Amino acid sequence: MRANTPGRRPLWRWRSNPMRRREDVIEGWVLLATWAVIAVGAPLTGVVVGQTAADGLARQQVERHPATAVLVATARPGGDSVTTPDDRVPGTVRWTEPDGTRHEARTLVAPTFEAGDRIGIWADQHHRVTSPPLTPSQAATQAAATGALVSLAVAGAAGAGCCAARAALDRRRARAWEAEWREVGPQWGRAAR
Repeated sequence: MRANTPGRRPLWRWRSNPMRRREDVIEGWVLLATWAVIAVGAPLTGVVVGQTAADGLARQQVERHPATAVLVATARPGGDSVTTPDDRVPGTVRWTEPDGTRHEARTLVAPTFEAGDRIGIWADQHHRVTSPPLTPSQAATQAAATGALVSLAVAGAAGAGCCAARAALDRRRARAWEAEWREVGPQWGRAAR
């Protein structure tokens, strides 16, 4: 007759067994929940987050538009002006939207531009200077990467939670075994004499 071991009988934690403890049943449910999260929850979360990211990036295509602005004053590095790693400096630009409204904002410009030079910018729906939207292929790649990373993070968190729960259950089983051994151990010593 084969031993009732975890490797041979996958549902041994739920079977009626006089050696089964409450911790064994809890561990079985923890393992089942972990595998459900890894098999279903993590991929589903990754797809939802990836789609949400794709929708947000697609909104950028609609909300952002190119505009031609004019540099109001020559911007030079130095003084209290801060430069970026690509040596751009803050400058004020002015542009007119297609509906005829005029706007002015600060943005980073190359220090070689002079007052009155035309500069290509991207503006959002609130008339703020912003970065250009991602191309469709960049947006798809970023959305897929975001979904994959979130899926892996959920699966990793589920695995870590399972390991922590099993470690706690192992500690409870060890304490219970020690308590039982303190009770039974002395009786074995007397019977052997």
